[in-house]
Amino acid sequence: MNASSFRDCQAWKDEGLALSTSSNEACKLYDAILTQYVKWRNDESLGGIEGCISALQTADPNFVMGHVISTGLELVSTTSSTRLNERLASAVRRTVELANNQNISPREKLHVRAMELFARGNFSQACEVWEDVLLDHPTDMLALKFAHDSYFYMGAQVPMRDSVARVLPHWKPHTPLFSYLKGQYSFGLLETRFYDQALKVAMEGLALTPDDAWSVHSVAHVYEMRAEVDNGLKFMESREKDWQVSDILASHNYWHWALYFIERGQYEAALEIYDSQVFKRCKASGSMLDIVDSCSMLYRLEMEGVCVKERWRELLQVTQPHTDDHVTLFNDLHFLMVSLGADELGTSQRLLEGLQELAKNPGDNQQHVLAESIGIPMCKAMMEYNNGNYVQTVELLNPLRYRMVDIGGSDAQRDLFNHLLIHASMKSKNKRHQKLARCLLVERDAVRPNSPLTQRLMQKALALHA
Repeated sequence: MNASSFRDCQAWKDEGLALSTSSNEACKLYDAILTQYVKWRNDESLGGIEGCISALQTADPNFVMGHVISTGLELVSTTSSTRLNERLASAVRRTVELANNQNISPREKLHVRAMELFARGNFSQACEVWEDVLLDHPTDMLALKFAHDSYFYMGAQVPMRDSVARVLPHWKPHTPLFSYLKGQYSFGLLETRFYDQALKVAMEGLALTPDDAWSVHSVAHVYEMRAEVDNGLKFMESREKDWQVSDILASHNYWHWALYFIERGQYEAALEIYDSQVFKRCKASGSMLDIVDSCSMLYRLEMEGVCVKERWRELLQVTQPHTDDHVTLFNDLHFLMVSLGADELGTSQRLLEGLQELAKNPGDNQQHVLAESIGIPMCKAMMEYNNGNYVQTVELLNPLRYRMVDIGGSDAQRDLFNHLLIHASMKSKNKRHQKLARCLLVERDAVRPNSPLTQRLMQKALALHA
């Protein structure tokens, strides 16, 4: 990426995406930020995303879309809540104020509106506004990518796929960032179980751009969902040099690599990746994706009977400051894994009570609306499991099986809660629960045949219930 190749005022105008600023420098920096966001990487030669954001604010402090992208990226990272972070809340207000006092385009006004809705936790309405932008401006990558991420946070699998499908015909191979659409589309396809097509589209993306970490990630998912462990391991290893440059996604791709080892029962190999890549990167970046990956990996290993006690204590240092955030239920559940694992009863209790408090008066924050029916019972189920109350765990979790998708994340990430239900059902003294465990394993085997992990659990269930 070199700075001269980014789009200036005229280039954005020529694409029908005019930006309300007279600064060519601001336009190019906006493009540089967008490009790094799409590529999942901080380009050090540009000063990374942070460096470009501060240069952009200097180039034109009143550039509305500059504020939209910089504040929007912080919001979408879910590392901080406008409820608690006054600096972030005032950045949102400042953007709205600038938009109201300037003569900006209808498209830019919609961007400001969507960002404001997202900041309030109203993800689905924010997505409707981004879709409104895309209706008239199908090549607006910022609207597409913000919507893509937000659908992901809502577990809105079909809209995430269709959002990209709708705009694909309008993109031409020479359109900047064209190849990255393949990975985005592939991800929507695999989350709606079109695995063959997802694989084909991701490979098309990689043929165009071998270091597209999101396409790599999409392929990793397909092999994960089909329990094709050998293919997954071979693929991740053969392409490691390409995808590890994408520092924002590298840790997550290492997490996928480790999942194959857990699937195989090679726990030492998984822990090696956890220590050398996943946790190390999570501690350095403080990125929410890296944090939740660390949480879920330890939780999976612990369910498999691996002792990870000391690692929980270390990870608690990273998650504890986020206890009161409550930006997404998905994040909350992952923080809870850590406080439970580290025997931090006070933190676990505080997280649950904070969520209960917000659920009483959720306003239009959809995560808080869902807390009552899904988030809180899932938290309680994890607490019961931690206390050895397996009957209660099953009774809380089983009715939510087909609604858990609403906490967001991917099928692969949420699979952890399927494991939890299976383990709780196996350990429950209730005979019907034990029967349920066997049924869940049969069902799992039908969806992803030849899974070594399913086989192990089946043997365990038979031994326990013989």
